[in-house]
This record gives sequence, C-alpha cells and structure tokens, in this order.
Amino acid sequence: MSLLTPHLGFFVWTLIAFVVVLLLLKKFAWKPILKSLKERETGIADSLASAERVKAEMAQLKSENEALLAKAREERAQLLKEARDTKDKIINEAKEQAKVEANKIIMDAQTAIQHQKMAAITDVKNQVGHLVIEVAEKVLRRELAGKAEQETFIKELVNEVKLN
Repeated sequence: MSLLTPHLGFFVWTLIAFVVVLLLLKKFAWKPILKSLKERETGIADSLASAERVKAEMAQLKSENEALLAKAREERAQLLKEARDTKDKIINEAKEQAKVEANKIIMDAQTAIQHQKMAAITDVKNQVGHLVIEVAEKVLRRELAGKAEQETFIKELVNEVKLN
C-alpha cells in the first residue's frame, strides 16, 4: 500500500527532478524545438502559397490554351471555307471556260460544215452543168447535123439571150 500513498520526501525529490529536467529542456531543447516547428510551419505555408500560385497559373494557362484552341478552330474553319470557295470558283471558271471552248468548237465545226456543204453543192452544180452541156452538145450534134440548121439555132439562142 505504500506505493499508492507516496511519501513526502519522494514527492519533493520527484518535483525537484521534474523542475531540473524542465529547466534543462527549457535552456537547451525548447528553443531548437520551437525553431524547427516555426521553420516547418513557414515551409508548409510557403508550400501552400506556392501551390496556390501554381494553381492560379495553371488556371490561367488553361484559359489561355482554351482561347488559343478556339482561335485555332476558328482559323481552321476560315481556311476550310476559303479553300472550298476557291475550289468552287476554280470549278466554275473551268466549267465556263469549257462551255466557251465547246461553243467555239461547235461554231467552228458548223462553219466548216457550211463551207464544205457549199463546196459540195458548188461541185455538184458544176458537175451537173458539165453533164448538161455534154448531153446538150450530143443532142445538138445529132439534131443539127446540117450547117443551115446550126446557124438558125445559133440565131435563136442569140435572140433569147438578148431577151433575157
């Protein structure tokens, strides 16, 4: 039972030992412990501030990236639109040029056909004229066997030519 009820001497020595340890700790250990706790607190605060700065910078970079991405999309859409417009313009110009060339070729072909037709008609007329002259000559030779008949016929032709 003596352990449960301490003696006054034991209590005093325990109190003296505690005060001595407290004074030793205060003199030698308390300041370095407080200093290291203060440094750690400062380090943690700096890390938190740095993390907040980085977070703010990341948010700013993200918004800048989104703006750049939107601008790039807009430029891409503009370039695609310009390319489509240029393509349509080139196609339309080519179609128009092809129509002009086709019309020119058709007109040239029609002109050539017309010239060839006229040349063919003229050639046919000339051949028909030659045939008519040959036939007429043969017929007249046979009918106008005599010199008197030929002179009479020539006079009639001269009279007809003067009348026409």
